[in-house]
Amino acid sequence: MPVPVQQMWTVATYVLKQRLAGRRQYPLVLMLEPLFRCNLACAGCGKIQYPAHVLKMNLSPEECFKAVDECGAPMVSIPGGEPLMHPEIDKIVNGLVARGKYIYLCTNALLLKEKLDLFTPSRFLSFSVHVDGQREHHDFSVCREGGFDIATDAIREAVKRGFRVTTNTTLFDGADPASVRAFFDEMMALGVEGMMLSPGYSYDKAPDQQHFLGRARTRRLFRAILSNRKPEWKFNMSPLFLEFLMGKRHYACTPWGMPTYNVFGWQKPCYLLQDGYAETFQELIETTNWSKYGFESGNPKCANCMVHSGYEASAVHHNFSTLGGFLATAKAFFSRYPDREALRMLEEPVAPVHAPAGLVQISANSETAEEVEA
Repeated sequence: MPVPVQQMWTVATYVLKQRLAGRRQYPLVLMLEPLFRCNLACAGCGKIQYPAHVLKMNLSPEECFKAVDECGAPMVSIPGGEPLMHPEIDKIVNGLVARGKYIYLCTNALLLKEKLDLFTPSRFLSFSVHVDGQREHHDFSVCREGGFDIATDAIREAVKRGFRVTTNTTLFDGADPASVRAFFDEMMALGVEGMMLSPGYSYDKAPDQQHFLGRARTRRLFRAILSNRKPEWKFNMSPLFLEFLMGKRHYACTPWGMPTYNVFGWQKPCYLLQDGYAETFQELIETTNWSKYGFESGNPKCANCMVHSGYEASAVHHNFSTLGGFLATAKAFFSRYPDREALRMLEEPVAPVHAPAGLVQISANSETAEEVEA
C-alpha cells in the first residue's frame, strides 16, 4: 500500500467527522512553512525570491505547534524553503509526532543524509524528497548539476534506516512523458513508499515564466504519463485527483483544504497565492472571500492552476461524501487506464527546453545565493 492503513483510517475518520458535523470548509493538510530560505534556486520557485531579511526569518517550534493545534488537520506538510536548514527542525518534527500528526517533511535532500541522525523512524514521519524526473531533467529543473545523484543517494540511506520516504515531482511544459514513466520505474526501484505529482504553478516571482502548463496541456501530459499504468507504480495521492489531472474529472478548488501558515501568519487564500494574512486560522476561514478564487471564479491567477494544494482535498472530499465517490476511488485504485492514443503520445518528439537567463546557483550548505549566467 502506498499509504499505511493506520494513516488512511485516521484521515477517513477525520473527514467523516467533519461531514457529520456539517462542516464544508475544513482543513485536511496544514502546509507549515517554518522558513523560506533554501540551498537551491529553482527557476520555477516563487519562495526564495524574498529579500534577505525575510529569508533569515524562522518560525519557532512553539509557533509551529500553536498553528498545528489551532488548525487541527490530521496531516502536516513541511515545505519551505528547505526545512532541513531550520536550526530546530528536529524539535518541530518531534513535537508534531508527539501530537500524532502525520508529517511530510519536504526536502531537496541535499542535506538529508547528514541530518538523518536528528530523526527517529516513525509511522508519523515521511521524508518527501523533491525529485523532478530523471537525472538530466532534475538537475536542469533545480539548476544544480549533481542534484539528482545526491537526492537518490539520500533516499537509499533513509530507506535503509527504516524511514518512510516518498517523492514529490513537479512537471512543467516540455516534460517528456516517456522519461517521466522511466523515472517512476527508477523511484520504485529505490524503495520509496509512493510518489506525488503536480503540475507547476506560475508564481509571479518565479524567474522562469515561459514553461508553466496551461490546463489543456496539463491534461494531455498527465494522460500520456498516467494511462497504461504499470501495476508496480505507487502514488501517495488520491486516485481521483490523478484522474482530475488526466482530464477524467472536474473539481472545484477548495483552498481551505490545505491552508498555509508561515513567518507572516495564515496566508490568504492558499499556499500559492498571497492576498494578505490572517492572525488566526478562524480569521482565515471567516474573512477570506473564497468566491474570488478557483477556476470558476474567473480570477486570472487561478486560470491554469490544477495543483494538489487546491484540488486534492476536493478529490478526498468527493471520496467520502457519497457512496459513488467511494466506489469511484476503489475502481481508480485498481485501474491501469488502457489508452491507445496515450501510447501514441509517448512517441511524439519533445521540444527542447532552454534555461532562462540569470538563474541562481547555490551550494548545498549555503544560505545565500550567487548570481550566475545560465
